[in-house]
Amino acid sequence: MAKNSNNRHVVPDPNGGWNVTRPGGSRASAHVDTQQQGIDRARQIVTNLGGGEVRIHDRQGQIRDSDTVGGGNDPHPPTDRR
Repeated sequence: MAKNSNNRHVVPDPNGGWNVTRPGGSRASAHVDTQQQGIDRARQIVTNLGGGEVRIHDRQGQIRDSDTVGGGNDPHPPTDRR
């Protein structure tokens, strides 16, 4: 199994709406109407797979945000400031 197989990208669909895809995948795991629905679905998929990264793209296809979900390995974990 590939190291990043749990990751998902939320990308614009050229025909409208948004797709949730695997990195390098040719088919969508899900197709939804809004970006927020895509983010929610991607988080659900990644959580069910044990954790990973959700990459959120803008309408031009550029990554605008990234989120570690579930048991993923966050490269910048929060620190306790107490």
